[in-house]
Amino acid sequence: MADACTHLDTVTILDLPETIAGCEECLRTGSRWVHLRMCQSCGQIGCCDSSPNRHASKHARDAEHPIARSAEPGEVWSWCYVDELAFVLESD
Repeated sequence: MADACTHLDTVTILDLPETIAGCEECLRTGSRWVHLRMCQSCGQIGCCDSSPNRHASKHARDAEHPIARSAEPGEVWSWCYVDELAFVLESD
């Protein structure tokens, strides 16, 4: 595990979209989710690792997009799946 995230250069999106319907993959398949995460490389919304399908971490592995942020109301933290670190990114 790293002391600092080494993938910050992959972040292109800081802010959540105005509306979030839910986990994009779960909505397609009729599955359920617990909490939502947003990929900070492409903006895809996926479900957390406490959800049955773990779509956010699957997307991170498959797309090689290492950083996601919480898409839950009032939460601003991000997580690097590769470095296994949580942190807060500030928008300008």
